Amino acid sequence: MARIGVISFSDGRDYVHAGIAEFIRTTEDRLVAALTAAGHEVVCGPAVSDNALAGSVARSVAAAGVDLTVFHYAVWAFPHFTMLAAGATPGPLLLLSNIDPVQPGMVGMLAAGGALDQIGRDHARLWGDPGDAALIAAVGQRARAASAVAALRGSTFGRFGGRPMGMNTAVANTDQWQRLFGIDVEEIDQWEIVRRAELADAAEAKHAREWLERHATVHYDGHKLTPELLERQIRSYLAVRELIEQWRLDFSGIKGQPELTQYFATMDVTEAFLNDPYDWNGPKPTHVCATEADMDGALTMQLLKQIADTPVLFADVRHYHADRDIWDLCNSGQHATWYAARSDDPAENLARVHLYPEVFFFPAGGASVHHLAAPGEMTLARFTRTDGAYRMQLMLGAFENYDRSTNEALMRQSTWEWPHAFARLDATASDFLSRFGANHIHAVPGDQRETVRAACELLGVALDEFSR
Repeated sequence: MARIGVISFSDGRDYVHAGIAEFIRTTEDRLVAALTAAGHEVVCGPAVSDNALAGSVARSVAAAGVDLTVFHYAVWAFPHFTMLAAGATPGPLLLLSNIDPVQPGMVGMLAAGGALDQIGRDHARLWGDPGDAALIAAVGQRARAASAVAALRGSTFGRFGGRPMGMNTAVANTDQWQRLFGIDVEEIDQWEIVRRAELADAAEAKHAREWLERHATVHYDGHKLTPELLERQIRSYLAVRELIEQWRLDFSGIKGQPELTQYFATMDVTEAFLNDPYDWNGPKPTHVCATEADMDGALTMQLLKQIADTPVLFADVRHYHADRDIWDLCNSGQHATWYAARSDDPAENLARVHLYPEVFFFPAGGASVHHLAAPGEMTLARFTRTDGAYRMQLMLGAFENYDRSTNEALMRQSTWEWPHAFARLDATASDFLSRFGANHIHAVPGDQRETVRAACELLGVALDEFSR
């Protein structure tokens, strides 16, 4: 989950500390046990009761590479200990006090927090009993947010191609990315995909095609989708995997249109299986790859992936069915096959996947990875920009499925061959269409909003939340 540092603070008077040290220890032990039970790794040091310990304990905890440091107040503590420890703590801070009326831990937290405010040191605050599951969950959310933000810094995005079809929202300022998020951008020509695909392992491409034929339903038509074209798409996936390894890419995006889609093959199979937690060789780490080299889309996906630890959905906001208050999120490209059933078993997901010949938009042909996303609660989000400043547009929603005939009828109103997700959003259509700042949207399972909020706070990015 996350690595969390815990530093407890005490009173600086020797005779007072001697009388409260055991209370601090037992309270900290309960906190550590609860965080460990929730799946986190916890790093601790001795309670801080003098100036020297404030710096040395903080440096020791920071050296362990923690994602979040919790300053823990079970008792009244000298505030300058917090200031010294904060100076030796480079990462995010969370101040946490107990609510035991016998000891004034809350007083200690407020005094320390006020001192940090005075010098402009960012921090968050929580309070409660270590036995409170909601409190432990809130600490975990902050820690996961800190871990997700830290994972962005020092990472590399690989952009294959350039701006697709004049799509301004797919292109970001690389200097701004480096300054705000600590991300470098490696520009790679799409010709490298074509060139390396021709050199890829033909035996593996054949094995992969046969695996797809066994587990999914492949609709060959002898023209736009043939075994040869499907193997070309698979070899493209192998080529991009090779480039990811060579350039040490942490996440990526492929322009695709119009060069590859007109003259080579679509990247749908490549993008789907990069984002999947498996391929024909078995389980593997997911690699975020955004259709149309959408930089802010990929950035959103990479953050959501770190928070939710699942594949992330990428889609166009294709159509609004006003009679049902349902959005059809559909595009040719990235929908990972995992979303078909959200199962750990690839066979269960692929049993619901159809590989159809690509449609008229893409004369080069290849397979479109068609399925309907399984139902469930979803967090939907997107980094967008207004007047150059980043904001996170965020909302809760749910994917829905209906009876077979209704599902089919709704999908055929847009592009049947592409993947679909029927989404009910916690936003009115008029508000969403008036405010949402892109044509692409992204989703992960569950309600992850609190963690996304915390990540945005750490990044200094404004929140723009939708609700009815």
